[in-house]
Amino acid sequence: MKARRVLVADDHPLAREGIVLALRHALPDAVIACAGSIAEAEREAAEPPAAIGGAFQLVLLDLMLPDVRGFSGFLRLQFRLPEVPIVLITAHHDVATIALARSMGAAGFLLKSEPLDAIAHALRRIAAGERVFPAIEATARARADNAAALHQRLKALSSAQRRVLFALTDGRANKQIAHDLAITEATVKAHLTAIFRHIGVSNRMQAMLLLQPLLGSVTA
Repeated sequence: MKARRVLVADDHPLAREGIVLALRHALPDAVIACAGSIAEAEREAAEPPAAIGGAFQLVLLDLMLPDVRGFSGFLRLQFRLPEVPIVLITAHHDVATIALARSMGAAGFLLKSEPLDAIAHALRRIAAGERVFPAIEATARARADNAAALHQRLKALSSAQRRVLFALTDGRANKQIAHDLAITEATVKAHLTAIFRHIGVSNRMQAMLLLQPLLGSVTA
């Protein structure tokens, strides 16, 4: 059987080493690539499978990477690797965050504070096709369901529209977005008009408020 390729994205070297160690226990034959930011993870994910020894089959993602807000990093990888299970690993135990992760299709939610054996056991279950999450409250699940409906609307956007939207959520002006994405300012405005219409808002502020459950649910 071909070795399973796994991407680990965590900006803390010691935490990343711990995750890799748990992976080695859970999946001894795994081929592991590491990234310290979402930008690095996206570069790894964009590599042709033949160039890196095969497509990734599992992603372990820290929610608190330095170049993302809330779930924006998860969404970026999920849209880039739609068929790949993504497991969120974090030091923050928040029921609303857990509920949202589950509603948006994460394969699991693991706490870094758990013993290595417990993390390895959870990873084996996930590798076998299970979804692994701590228990959550009904109220948190209801809030997450509302955010999940928004998540479905974001899935319907084009990849170009999502890039503009993620840049918008970083607080960048149209001119800066155009420069960063190497497109014209008119194209940015056209994308924003289409995005606002699709998600049911009329301006940037309304868009930011609507997206807040996805962007602001994870705190330091």
